[in-house]
Amino acid sequence: MEVRRITINIAGRVYPLNVPAAEEETLRKVGKQIESMIKDFEQNFDVRDKQDALAMCALKLGTNAEVVSLNYEKNINSTNERLVKINQTLNEIGK
Repeated sequence: MEVRRITINIAGRVYPLNVPAAEEETLRKVGKQIESMIKDFEQNFDVRDKQDALAMCALKLGTNAEVVSLNYEKNINSTNERLVKINQTLNEIGK
């Protein structure tokens, strides 16, 4: 697996990272997303410093991740229920 050395700039700080080549584009995209969120929070909310903006980013990203996780679980459960019903119907037809 090829590893690349990249730098990501977040909140005015540069973070050097060693990442798998396959993850480079994703990390750069997320870094830009965080920078955009910081700017949005600074422009639209009463944030005192970059740490406040970063904390708000963390809350928003964490909330988004939790919502995705809950939706995923609901979809899995719903799919499992439907598969059980289909299986029961097929078993009844096969009798």
